[in-house]
Amino acid sequence: MDFITDMHIHSKYAMACSPQLTLENVAITAREKGIQIIATGDFTHPEWFKEIRSKLVEEKPGLFVLKEGEKRTRFMLATEICVAFPKDKSVKSYSIFDKTGMVKRFHNCVLAPSMDVVAQINERIAKFGSLSIDGRPTLSIRASEFVELMHSIDPGIVVFPAHAYTPWFGVLGSFSGFDSIEEAYEDQVKRICAFETGLSSDPAMSWRISKMDKYAPVSGSDAHSLPKMGREATVFSMDEKDLSYDAITSAIRDKKIKLNIEFYPEEGKYHFDGHRSCNISLSPEQAEKYHDVCPVCGKRLTLGVLHRVEDLADRDAGYVPKGAAPFVHAIPLEEVLAFISKKAVTSVYVKSTYAKLIERFGTEMNVLLKADIASLEEVDRGLGKAIENVREDKVRIKPGYDGVFGIIDLLSDNSTGEAYVEEQKHGQKSMGDF
Repeated sequence: MDFITDMHIHSKYAMACSPQLTLENVAITAREKGIQIIATGDFTHPEWFKEIRSKLVEEKPGLFVLKEGEKRTRFMLATEICVAFPKDKSVKSYSIFDKTGMVKRFHNCVLAPSMDVVAQINERIAKFGSLSIDGRPTLSIRASEFVELMHSIDPGIVVFPAHAYTPWFGVLGSFSGFDSIEEAYEDQVKRICAFETGLSSDPAMSWRISKMDKYAPVSGSDAHSLPKMGREATVFSMDEKDLSYDAITSAIRDKKIKLNIEFYPEEGKYHFDGHRSCNISLSPEQAEKYHDVCPVCGKRLTLGVLHRVEDLADRDAGYVPKGAAPFVHAIPLEEVLAFISKKAVTSVYVKSTYAKLIERFGTEMNVLLKADIASLEEVDRGLGKAIENVREDKVRIKPGYDGVFGIIDLLSDNSTGEAYVEEQKHGQKSMGDF
């Protein structure tokens, strides 16, 4: 049986996140989307953890359901934590931050096997930073020390880099100061088994970097609101009777992932280089012509994910490592409906049509990945064509940059989308295989 899993979302207690992100709403939305296992998110926040403890009950080992309400959605205890390295001038790799006064920091996804383990995590990390300010706390601790601490609490805790290539808080982002997972986690890299691809990259981009072969690419939505849940997800295949936290984390460690469901990386808001305030968007090649400096204001450009991958790559585009899990691209259904109708995602048309599609096809994932095109066209002619184009990568995208999401055209008459999309198709799975 296939289980669609989103291991990275946030709660109403995280900064810049929707107050609608309650456990009850998350459970209902996950069911509509077709996500069987969803992260709790933000378990380090004291108020949120109180809700998690009071409202969830263990249904399978390490997996939880609501005591009251939607019980078909299982929750996994998960959070995002930023580690901020205490500044050490003796370490040369810190030098790029001396000019700005910044310290090295990056985000991590953390999975935990039980409520008691989460309680221990929260107690032990409280001395490294405030847990009540934000659902994604910043801790003053080296990544290696953090991972070692987690392992000492429980060896079943899993830590891996969140959105690994994003500029500001990705372990391999252009502002991280690290060029490898090994450099970032030092002697504890032996305990790192995965990395999150992030919205602005996909597995094919990471396949170009041979050092990343040893880590499993994991896809998570990093949702800040209910509609964003599942925009990226990871699919595992196992018998229902065997389903548990340990089974899922073992599958990650053993790289037994069936499928990654991915946002188009060009649509991500850090794919290209640029300056939002200057309305400047550049490909890596264009940025290099300007020596990575904004031609408008003269300040350093925010170098995007594609640029970082190009810098780190030791393989040509299109290389597929042996045994690599396949992936598909998908676009949230409400965004598809908004595009074909030329209406806002909050419009009556989008909301009502979305509800009709869920009633007819069961889940959003079924609509996006499995539903017969002719049946979709019965609902809306443009919908069938748009979904078909997404499935076949026949889309056109103006890439996102410096915090600006990309702009996507789902109904282009061209036989292929942007050249980059076509180049990265290798290794994707056909819809019939999932």
